[in-house]
Amino acid sequence: MKASDKSMARRLVVWLTATLTGFWLAAAGLGAHVMQEEFGEIFDSALQETAARLLPIVVDDLYQRPDDQGPLNFQQAAPLSEEEYLTYQVRDATGKVLMHSHDQARKPFNAPLSGGFWDGDGHRVYTLAAISNTIFVQVADPLSHRREALREGAAALLLPLFLLVPGSVLLVWLIVRRVMEPVDELRAAIGLKDSGNLADMEADGLPRELQPIVSSVNGLLARLRTALDAEREFTSNSAHELRTPIAGALAQTEVLVALLEDGPARERARQVESALNRLAGLTEKLLQLSRAEAGIGAAERAIDLVPVIDLVVTDFRRSLDEPGRLEVSRAPGARLFEAADPDAFAIALRNLIENAVRHGSADEAVTIRLEEDGALSITNGCPPLSPEELTLIRRRFSRGRTQAQGSGLGLSIVDRLLRQMRAELHLASPAPGRADGFEARIRFVRGADAVATTTAD
Repeated sequence: MKASDKSMARRLVVWLTATLTGFWLAAAGLGAHVMQEEFGEIFDSALQETAARLLPIVVDDLYQRPDDQGPLNFQQAAPLSEEEYLTYQVRDATGKVLMHSHDQARKPFNAPLSGGFWDGDGHRVYTLAAISNTIFVQVADPLSHRREALREGAAALLLPLFLLVPGSVLLVWLIVRRVMEPVDELRAAIGLKDSGNLADMEADGLPRELQPIVSSVNGLLARLRTALDAEREFTSNSAHELRTPIAGALAQTEVLVALLEDGPARERARQVESALNRLAGLTEKLLQLSRAEAGIGAAERAIDLVPVIDLVVTDFRRSLDEPGRLEVSRAPGARLFEAADPDAFAIALRNLIENAVRHGSADEAVTIRLEEDGALSITNGCPPLSPEELTLIRRRFSRGRTQAQGSGLGLSIVDRLLRQMRAELHLASPAPGRADGFEARIRFVRGADAVATTTAD
């Protein structure tokens, strides 16, 4: 399945807001349509009622007027309003205007002299006939008046949306954020799981929909714990079974070398002894690499690693011809309290010290220093290495410019183990503050950087 960086919460907010906005617009449109129909009925009813009320008054007035009098204008001395909504005319069967309202109604309407409604010339006209279709009362209403009423009514429905839409976005975002909190908590809890934290996850308090996910993850973690335990046990047993025969063969070869006199046979025995020593060293490194691949580096609880440093240094000094070559210093108040497996940390530190002793200048000390911020550095003297060589020596079975024996696996093992401990290995040459030398620095990553390192690993 292709990964996506889109947020579920953002999708929910966008889609819910768009859906609500669509429904509101549809409701506003439907409301405007209903208003148009209702306004039409109201205005038509007003035209009919006006015509019906005018008709008896007009007929009575016509019978009392002289025949030669011109069209009667009912315009008042002062108009009721500047805007005229209804106008009317009284016409005879020939179309002559007998009465009219206001000056603009002096010209006969184009509406036919037949009962009912007629639309034209920007007006809606209602005609009412009387006295055997000899008198017609026509009342006109401007269509622009109806459109204006519809626009104002639709605006009253649409304008609140400008406040409702932003408000709904905020409300939906708050609701989605509250609903998605358990998902975020579950995501963060799963993100913290690695080879050093395989404990079961708690399902209490989670919604019913998320509990099957927790159950599946816990089942996967249980199987992973079983697989890692089996792999570590196999690696440990294999290490013991491989070391024993190699150590026995090496001991017999040493006895054989001591018994043989100088000559070709003794020289061959020495070559066998040297080959067995190389095989023992390579086997040890391969077993360490296998343990590193099994994920032995991380631990669930933090421990004090300073005693581990002292133990490894003491063990090294016992095996060196010049124990004083190892110099250990510690900054005031320096401490190293981290969630790391002590055996894995000892393997990583042993490899770094071994590289410094084996490949460093024999006449210079190997300095091991614990800084106040918890950084641990191992420094030795040697000609400076180029950036390309620093990159090369990190690879498996790769070695720098050295004549000393080695497998080329030491830094690869260290790098792998430190990643599992949420630590970083920094290599520098020349060493800081020097014109030559080589420094390997271990720095444990904390906080958000630790999560990023674990994810990248």
